[in-house]
Amino acid sequence: MKAFADQDATALAALVRNREVSPGELLDAALESARAAQDELNCFSQFFEDHARKQITEGLPAGPFAGVPFATKDLGVRLEGLPLTNGSRAFRDNVATFDSTLAKRYREAGFVIFAQTTSPEFGLTTSTESALYGKTRNPWDTGRTSGGSSGGASATVASGVLPVAHASDGGGSIRIPAACTGLVGLKPSRGRVPMGPPMSENWFGLSTHHCVSRSVRDSAALLDATHGQEPGGRYIAPPPQTSYLTASQRDPRPLKIALWTTAPNGVRPDKEADAGLKATGKLLQSLGHHVEEAGPALDGDALGKGMMMIVSSFMAAVADEREQAFGRKIGADDFEPVSMRFIELGRTVPMSELVKTNNAFLEAAFAFETFMDEGGYDLILAPTLARPPVELGVLSLDPEDFDAYGEAITGFAPWCPVFNQTGWPAISLPLHQTADNLPLGMMFGARLGREDLLYAIAGQIERAAPWANRRPPVWFD
Repeated sequence: MKAFADQDATALAALVRNREVSPGELLDAALESARAAQDELNCFSQFFEDHARKQITEGLPAGPFAGVPFATKDLGVRLEGLPLTNGSRAFRDNVATFDSTLAKRYREAGFVIFAQTTSPEFGLTTSTESALYGKTRNPWDTGRTSGGSSGGASATVASGVLPVAHASDGGGSIRIPAACTGLVGLKPSRGRVPMGPPMSENWFGLSTHHCVSRSVRDSAALLDATHGQEPGGRYIAPPPQTSYLTASQRDPRPLKIALWTTAPNGVRPDKEADAGLKATGKLLQSLGHHVEEAGPALDGDALGKGMMMIVSSFMAAVADEREQAFGRKIGADDFEPVSMRFIELGRTVPMSELVKTNNAFLEAAFAFETFMDEGGYDLILAPTLARPPVELGVLSLDPEDFDAYGEAITGFAPWCPVFNQTGWPAISLPLHQTADNLPLGMMFGARLGREDLLYAIAGQIERAAPWANRRPPVWFD
C-alpha cells in the first residue's frame, strides 16, 4: 500500500492506534495499489469502496487490526448486500443476504473490508483461472499461476497491496497459493474457524477458512481474533492453551520432525522441491531440532478417489440448486468443462461411495497419528508443492487435454489434501527460491489442535531465516 507496503497488518494497526495514519489514508493507499494490481495481475473480482468508507464513517471497533484494509475471497464468506459469485458464471448475479459469522469477526477485529479477491469456480482447481474473471497472475512471474484456489488473495498480498487477506482451503487452497507466491499460509484444524451460517462445514468438513500473510505474527493474531465455535457448529477444535500470537513469539523446545519425501499417491519432489526440503531440514537441525526421513503409509488411491467423490457430490448438489433457481437445465454456459465433469460424476455416485470415502479418511487419520506416536514425532515436514509454480493454463478448468490436466493436478501439491482429510492443521512457509527466482514453500503439519506448535516453529524459522525483504518483480509501494 504505497508508503505502507513494507508494514505488516500488526504494524499498520499500531500506526492507526498511535494516530500516525488514519484508516481513510490506509484505505486510499490500498485502493490505489489494488487498482494498479488489478491491471497487472487480475487478482480482484469486486471492489467495495462505498462499503469500506461506510465502515470508517460509522466507527471502527477497537480490535487488533482496527483501520487495516482487508479483502475477502470470492468463495464462502458472505457480506450482506454484496456479490458472491464463487468464481462461477452460474452465480454471476448472486448477492449475499446476510453476513457470515467470519465476516462479523473480521469487522470486530477492526478490518476495513474493501474488496474481494478472485477464485476459480468453487475452488475446484489449484490455479486461479475462471471463465468469469479470467487468469490471475503471479507477481513473481506473470506467466505462471499464483496458486489456487486462493490465488487472488496470494497475488494481492505477495505484490504488496495488502499485508494479509482472507483465504480458504479444502485440499490445499491456502497453502498452495502461499507456496507459489512466497507467503505464510496456515490451514487451521477442522472446527477451528467459522464456516457458516447456515452450513458450519463444507465439503463434508474438508474445507476451512483463514488467510495468507507476509508475516507469521499477522497469521497468528488473526487466528486469535477469529477462532471459536460458531452458532450451529456441531464440533469445535481443541481450545488453545495460550494465544497463537504468544506461541509464535516463543521458540519451541527441541522437536522431532519427520521429513516426508513420498506423497500418498507416490509422487516425489522434483529437483527444486527436494533442494528446498533438504535445506529446510538443515535449517531445523541448526536450530536444535532432530530431523529424520520418514512418512506414514497411507492408501493414496483411496484418498484420491475420496476427494473425487466428495467434490463431485458437492458439485452435483450445487448444479441441482441452480437448475431449480433457473427453472432450466444447467449447461456449458453456466459451468466450466471440468466442473461439468464433476457434476456428471456426482449425479451417478452411489451413496455407499460416500461412506467408503469417509471411512478412508478416518483410516488415514488413525494411520497418520499412529505413525506420529510410534515414531515420537512432534511435526511432519513436506514440500508444499512437488515442483515450482506452473504456467497459466496447465491447471485451468477448461483444459485442452483432460488426461494431462488430471496428471498435472494430482502431481502438483500431493501432500496437501491429507491434512484436510485428517482435519489436522498445516502451514506453508516461504523457505525456498528456485534458480529462476520463483517461490516454493515448505509445509509443516501437526496433530489436531496444535496450531500453537506450528506457529512456534514458524516464528522461530522466520527469526532465523527472515523473508520480509523479498520482493517480486511486480510490487506496489
